[in-house]
Amino acid sequence: MSATNESEIRSEPGNSHEGDAQARSMADTVARRSYGKLVAFLTARTRDVAAAEDALSEAFASALTDWPRNGCPENPEAWLMTVARRKAIDVARKRFTGETVAGQLQILAEGLEAAAAERGEIPDRRLALLFACAHTAIDAAVRAPLMLQVVVGLEAKTIASAFLLSPAAMGKRLGRAKDKLRHGGIPFGIPEREELSSRLGSVLEAIYAAFAEGWNDPGASDVLRRDLTGEAIFLARVVSELLPDEPEALGLLAFLLHAEARRSARRNANGEYVPLAEQDSALWDWEMIGEAELLIRRASALGSIGRYQLEAALQSAHVYRCRTGDAN
Repeated sequence: MSATNESEIRSEPGNSHEGDAQARSMADTVARRSYGKLVAFLTARTRDVAAAEDALSEAFASALTDWPRNGCPENPEAWLMTVARRKAIDVARKRFTGETVAGQLQILAEGLEAAAAERGEIPDRRLALLFACAHTAIDAAVRAPLMLQVVVGLEAKTIASAFLLSPAAMGKRLGRAKDKLRHGGIPFGIPEREELSSRLGSVLEAIYAAFAEGWNDPGASDVLRRDLTGEAIFLARVVSELLPDEPEALGLLAFLLHAEARRSARRNANGEYVPLAEQDSALWDWEMIGEAELLIRRASALGSIGRYQLEAALQSAHVYRCRTGDAN
């Protein structure tokens, strides 16, 4: 179904109260599942992160008005993208004049056609946006926070807490970085292979931080943090597939898988923390652990040790001790 058609098949809204709750639940789900993908796709067309975020925010606001009344669309991401793109076009009309606006609008129109060609699926541009945020023109200290906001969707105050800064200070840094992205001629695409390694550290740092934020919410009760571990693992997997000979990319994915494999055993029935030595290993995801072990061996064979490989190796040692009873 075309992403350009806003009047898609919808679920019945029911009564007003039920429709409001259903719409908010759907919007929350889509925000957690697809925020980064939608921002990245919009940014690839507009080349303006802040404008993409603003347009998407307005689209979500429109959804909370439209969906309770008309029912939730069958493809909410496509609905949001259509509305966000129209908002972006409106902004472009006001910002530019003459030939400039014609060029901008043509870019946006091409994006609509691309979305339609995908049968309603929004192409995933998150990896390209990650590497754009890691460009050397962006201050090194703000690269990871920038990725956490524009790709993962964390709020500035949450990012500020993770990096031990005030929300105001972090907000200013993020604003300056977005201006640099907009005016610095930074390409929104996967850089050439020789450029990837110089940006990889910042990308891995952001993925690690995203996982840590999700890990702090083991019960998945915090809406802001819910699903972050899955998002981080997905991004780490994509990076390791793009760069299969980068040992630290493999090491990070191995570490994340080792940690995530024990999630079900971290808390008891009362929600209390269970130390590693007391965890029921039958609750561990052994298939995930097996994949992590293979990744560690692949990384080790590449002959360059780094932080994430060491963290993964420590996780592996814990598993070995728990499985065999032997200290190592």
